[in-house]
Amino acid sequence: MQKYIAELVGTAALCFIGCGTVVTGGLGTTLGTAPFGALAILPIALAFGLAVTAMAYAIGPVSGCHINPAVSIAMVVAGRMPASELPGYIIAQVLGAFVGCGFLALILTGKVGGYDFATAGLGQNVFDPAKFNMMSAFVAEAVGTFFFLVVILGSTQSKSVTPVAGLAIGLTLAIVHLVLIPITGTSVNPARSIAPAVYVGGAALSQLWLFIVAPIVGAVVAAILFRAKIIAAE
Repeated sequence: MQKYIAELVGTAALCFIGCGTVVTGGLGTTLGTAPFGALAILPIALAFGLAVTAMAYAIGPVSGCHINPAVSIAMVVAGRMPASELPGYIIAQVLGAFVGCGFLALILTGKVGGYDFATAGLGQNVFDPAKFNMMSAFVAEAVGTFFFLVVILGSTQSKSVTPVAGLAIGLTLAIVHLVLIPITGTSVNPARSIAPAVYVGGAALSQLWLFIVAPIVGAVVAAILFRAKIIAAE
């Protein structure tokens, strides 16, 4: 139970901080509009990356700080975690995402002048077919998650784990955001996509399947390579 509570708290923090950075400062509305679009990407990327870094040191010793269903699935496939724990991890992560986004939504409802979730959003993941098609969005999420998991699995191997593993993982997530934000808003985490999509609805909800399936595909491929010791040091 301690592991599940830790995962709930960690995922809530990730969504509150990451999605909060997008919406409270209005950064999400500036993406793609010069000259602010490029500048908005960096703080969003750092918010998600540093939130993961912080949680890695806060709850890592308790649960491993997956805070992402794709990571937990990869850990099972790679033989790093028993399959019996997977349902509890995923449930805790999804609930945590709803808690984090719920607190964020509650704060936004108190904004002077009101806040329109349908227009301003809640940091949800969507791709714009006018800019990138579905295949591009799927490949971007799958490849981004693959590289993210390569760093996670590689930096947490018994022969290579160091005190800076959490920092490496967080910075990798930030780097992935730099590439993927203009394409999909960057998910690489089904829980992080599910909660905002349910709160906001619309395109985010209709496209949600992609942000669940693609990250899992990328994570499983990385886990298989480590399980087969193709890129593992163990």
